[in-house]
Amino acid sequence: MNQGQFGYAYDQLRRALRHAGTDSARADGWRAVLDGMADGTLTVGSRTPVADTPAWVTLEVLHGGFASGRYLAEEPLREDEIELVRALPDGAPGTTDRERLNLHYLTDEGQAVLLGALAAGAYRVEIPEHAALMTVAWLLAHDHHAAALDLVAAVRPLMHRLRLTPVFGEPSVPAGSVVKLRSVEQVKTSLRAITTPPAIDTMRTRLRERPLYDRLVELWCETVEGELPTLRDDGVVTGGWPCRVWPADWSARRTALLTETEGVTAHPRANFTRLRTALAACETDSRSLTARDVGWVRRALANTIGKHGAPGSERRKTLREAELSVVERPTRAELAEAVAVRLDAYPDDGGVPSVEPITEDVDGWSVPDGIAVKVTRAWEAPVEELVARDVITSGEVLATVLPQITASLLAANIEDPALSALYARTYAAFRRRRGLLLLDLATQVGFTELPWVAALEPLRAHRRDTAEAARETLARTTMLALTAFPHAILPNPLVSEFGALAKQAGLRMPLVEEVAADIFMGAFTTKFRDAAVIASRVMAGSLYARYYDLPEAWSEETTTRWGRKTAADFAKVCKERAAEAHRGRVSGVAANGTVLEQGQIVTTHNLAVLADGLELWDPLMVLAPGLAARSLGWALRRAAVPATDRHAALTAVKNAAYAWRQGIFFLSFCDTEKQWRVVDELRPQLAGTDLGPAVDGLAAVVAGYRFDTDGTVHNGRRWLGWGGGQWVGVR
Repeated sequence: MNQGQFGYAYDQLRRALRHAGTDSARADGWRAVLDGMADGTLTVGSRTPVADTPAWVTLEVLHGGFASGRYLAEEPLREDEIELVRALPDGAPGTTDRERLNLHYLTDEGQAVLLGALAAGAYRVEIPEHAALMTVAWLLAHDHHAAALDLVAAVRPLMHRLRLTPVFGEPSVPAGSVVKLRSVEQVKTSLRAITTPPAIDTMRTRLRERPLYDRLVELWCETVEGELPTLRDDGVVTGGWPCRVWPADWSARRTALLTETEGVTAHPRANFTRLRTALAACETDSRSLTARDVGWVRRALANTIGKHGAPGSERRKTLREAELSVVERPTRAELAEAVAVRLDAYPDDGGVPSVEPITEDVDGWSVPDGIAVKVTRAWEAPVEELVARDVITSGEVLATVLPQITASLLAANIEDPALSALYARTYAAFRRRRGLLLLDLATQVGFTELPWVAALEPLRAHRRDTAEAARETLARTTMLALTAFPHAILPNPLVSEFGALAKQAGLRMPLVEEVAADIFMGAFTTKFRDAAVIASRVMAGSLYARYYDLPEAWSEETTTRWGRKTAADFAKVCKERAAEAHRGRVSGVAANGTVLEQGQIVTTHNLAVLADGLELWDPLMVLAPGLAARSLGWALRRAAVPATDRHAALTAVKNAAYAWRQGIFFLSFCDTEKQWRVVDELRPQLAGTDLGPAVDGLAAVVAGYRFDTDGTVHNGRRWLGWGGGQWVGVR
């Protein structure tokens, strides 16, 4: 057992236990991880981490890529399933209710239900396994008997545990190339999770009770002889005394007020409490009160009159009107519920075509911005529109919605419309799977490794129109990511989606993922070198090539590690180049990070591959000055933000250096005059920072100079994000 992995899981369990009252499921997950690692049923780092479990099973994956051992499709029976099990004939085969249901859907009756739902589109695939038996039904109905039998054989060992049928019901499939971030059901759940803090509820209750308090004060004031009591600045009570005059209807009004205030609670020393306690003792007069009690009634009246004004006064009336407006104003939770009720009119698994009708005023009260933002997550719109409206705020979020477009493009190669829809929904569900922590160059499970998807692959034609559509979508989405988030490297989920689109488009593009420094084993697959070859070719002679001293040529030295072909020359070059960052003592994760950063530098982390493969040079030439200025400026601002601890500071510097690299890539598409203009615009942003050497180094390269072997030139230095002893880092 890897002690580092065990320690990480144990720390996660401790954190979860600190919040066990609200998140006990998370703690249970980490307990399962630790138990599995201890007894050998979990192998962290494997693409099949759960013992005796095929790779296609969708696992619960916790933070950091740790599998808990739980199957997501091993779900309790829903209400409609329970009723169906009860209706099955006695002696129906199967060791569990789940197995009996799955086997029922292999009968003629069950197959008819699946085919009917498939034809009508009345189903949801929430987990990829939900599509398995519906695929069997289609294959059998279209005389692909051998493929259907092979598929049944593949899933048969887990029929007693996994739900292999879809969730039946009317889905909402948006028309055209629109996407949504969350379903209506998810948004409604988040809205209905909004509650009113107890302190706010208490305050509103107190405000509602103020009219009763005012009546109590008014009743006691009617017993005062002379002027009403008031407080002087020195705290002395002046004015008349209560309990000297008794109204004729005192007893009746007293009884009614005591009844109305029965449930009102207040502090024992509050004015309300003192006045009500005294009222309870004065059925007809004050004979039951001591002189001290009467003195407290007098002081209570003086307190409230001094603070809020006398009963019926304009001052008290104005105050109560203001308080009443607070009580009448709906709480955030009430407004959220009203908006959720409006969403009830839309299908739970769909989105909304427009946000405005749902977020318009509720009985004259404006919907808070935070609630409106939640609703926009269910808005179905073109992805560009969602980016422009700040619904999609990062490349990571973009990656979560892109499968909705990719799924349709991949499914378009299937001629049967019903099967095409099933394929698309299965793909979308598959992309919701969380990635595992993998070691030894292992790869995540691919979509076509799902047995029911593999059974359909021979039926997918490679049509030219769908390939062109995939290429167009890839180009459009790439430009969207670069222009919306120019400072951020493409996250791994987005790289995976780009890879799927490239494959559909028939493009051979070596797209590379970001590798975590704590699991890097020193080897790179050959696609990293393929990407570097493209980068060296297309960036030759550019500002980027000069700034980072890109290799001009690459050999093809390979080796084999963990059964996979690796690029030995690429790893060697990256390790040699990483020496520049080793000004201090660097080892372990930090040393890995310096090597991986060089891997990103020499490949441009997909930028050159995408620009070349999709012929994006012309649009990049137009947009480059603005993209460069935004990226470089973001890098300076990010690195200058004070960090709370060393880890946060190192992460900030790393991300800032990555943004700097992206900015230099964009700056390479500018002529020298524009490059100087961008550099000059950076200097005013250096105030209060120690980042001057970064800008000086860039300026020197723009002027035609090159960095020395130690990464310095004149007063400047090449900015790297990893390594000890760097001039920028934790201060």
